[in-house]
Amino acid sequence: MAESNEKLTALFMQLAITFQAAAWQQMGKIKNPITDKIERNLEQARYSIDMLEMLRAKTRGNLSEDETKFLGHVISELQLNFVDELKKDESARAGAPASETKAEAKTEAKTGPAKGENP
Repeated sequence: MAESNEKLTALFMQLAITFQAAAWQQMGKIKNPITDKIERNLEQARYSIDMLEMLRAKTRGNLSEDETKFLGHVISELQLNFVDELKKDESARAGAPASETKAEAKTEAKTGPAKGENP
């Protein structure tokens, strides 16, 4: 059964949007709709972006101009935000003592410094 080009375009765009939304969620930019919490996993975000890059590579020459531009825009926007998130992690690590763990940093951010420490 032959699919209409419009339907295939819509399905392709929806696939790209699915990976885009996953990457936003994995970067902690939007809430996980299931848990209603901000969750961050940059490794998974990188995987979602890589999937979109694979789609672009495998479909090269087979997409319309609009599809190509859309996919390129989605990938570029995600990559810029991903780099921004990596820089945030690097800045946080650079500002924290080497012995401080992420869990300690999160606890301190919520409760303030431990007794005897300067604020």
